[in-house]
Amino acid sequence: MEVRVRYAPSPTGLQHIGGVRTALFNYFFARANSGKFILRVEDTDRERYSDESLQDLYDTLAWLGIAWDEGPIVGGPCGPYIQSERFDLYRSYAEQLVRDGKAYYCYCTPERLEAVRVKQQEEKSEVQGYDRHCRNLSEAERAEYEMQGIKPVIRLKVPTDGKTTFHDVLMGDITRRNRDVSPDPILLKSDGFPTYHLANVIDDHLMGITHIMRAQEWIPSGPLHILLYEAFGWEPPMYCHLPMVMGKDGQKLSKRHGSTSVRDFKEKGYLPEALMNYVSMVGWSYDGQREFFSKQDLEQVFSLNKINKSPDVFDYKKLDWFNGQYIRQKSDEELLALLLPYMTKAGFVSAPLSSDQESMLLNLTKVVKERLKVLGDVVDLTRFLFEEPTYEDVNLFAAKGVELAVAVSALDRAFEILKQGFEAGESHATTEQKLTDLAGEMGLKVNGVFMPLRVALTGSTVSLPLFDSIGLLGQEVTCARIENALALLKREVR
Repeated sequence: MEVRVRYAPSPTGLQHIGGVRTALFNYFFARANSGKFILRVEDTDRERYSDESLQDLYDTLAWLGIAWDEGPIVGGPCGPYIQSERFDLYRSYAEQLVRDGKAYYCYCTPERLEAVRVKQQEEKSEVQGYDRHCRNLSEAERAEYEMQGIKPVIRLKVPTDGKTTFHDVLMGDITRRNRDVSPDPILLKSDGFPTYHLANVIDDHLMGITHIMRAQEWIPSGPLHILLYEAFGWEPPMYCHLPMVMGKDGQKLSKRHGSTSVRDFKEKGYLPEALMNYVSMVGWSYDGQREFFSKQDLEQVFSLNKINKSPDVFDYKKLDWFNGQYIRQKSDEELLALLLPYMTKAGFVSAPLSSDQESMLLNLTKVVKERLKVLGDVVDLTRFLFEEPTYEDVNLFAAKGVELAVAVSALDRAFEILKQGFEAGESHATTEQKLTDLAGEMGLKVNGVFMPLRVALTGSTVSLPLFDSIGLLGQEVTCARIENALALLKREVR
């Protein structure tokens, strides 16, 4: 049996971490089993559908390097792969269920359904939902409704007794009483639009889906889907409901925890290989120890029996760490190419680069590489190279516990050491030792001398290493900035 799996998102919003993990698990399972990965667009929710969301779906999978074997754009033998292009098919199968006595036409108006709902609530009825009013209509009653011009929906006849069981790879057998299944849910709406459940089951069967991997939030729908398979006389696929992706507070991952859309992560400067690696480890583990997997690795080793049953936490800090590791694997030339769009957007550089600019930027890349968590960090880390620093708060020059007047004196004396070092051609190590000795002589911690220098050169208390910054700025700019800072500070401490 050929393994056939699908990712079937609804284009009603941007692709998020939970959805992408589902896509990755399906894709890697297909590749590991020499199967097919199918993309299906479930766009029956026309009120929330957007072209932007559909394009984001395509762009996200392309950015991650996930190619589908069948689906929109590429086609395939089971198309069309967009549900809004399959409406005639859904109607045909829904009407077949009516003919087979497994479903029926319902003419209840929204007003009647609302009245039933209110009455059930007032009476605190044990059964909530549709009251099966039209389940056993006579032909004469149906004809009367038709004469009134009421367009019916088609509802599934859910058994009122017994139980329905389906097997889940992770959770084992899951059983639910039929009386607890949604009473006779709508399969086909009066406007001809299918409901999710009908379209989902029909498409999975006709597309030959063998394994369904989806979030555990779909477990309650499992019995209803099994009842639909039974009504059609079809063999259901194998189910694997994936553990939820949680925030650190134990709640389902959402925007309150931070970015969740892949577009946000991409714009901030996460690498696709880092995001793919980390997301694939949320709820899946190869051996409990190994953490780094390339796309090609996962295409070979992924298996369902290594998926966790319990929800797993999406750790933003761990993702940052993963991303930093992948950034440092890049060559300087590769990394510079990735950083240039962020520096261009910030107005630091513009194309085409001169050979001198490219050489300077390569040196910069070597310096920042070890300090980047995301590509976008390059903007704040290097702003001082392209913009004159502003000293809006002179107290930044003073390290913790150091008076401003002392910081000014430390900067003045440190400047003399730097100038002497420049003139003598001293190594950075020699000059750094002299600055460290100065701190001891003044009774300061090392930061008491280095902080005013750092702020004078960059305008920030957090920056690249001091001598790396000096090297990038050059002696002339370094001296000019310290002179400007000293002039400002000496006016402040008079």
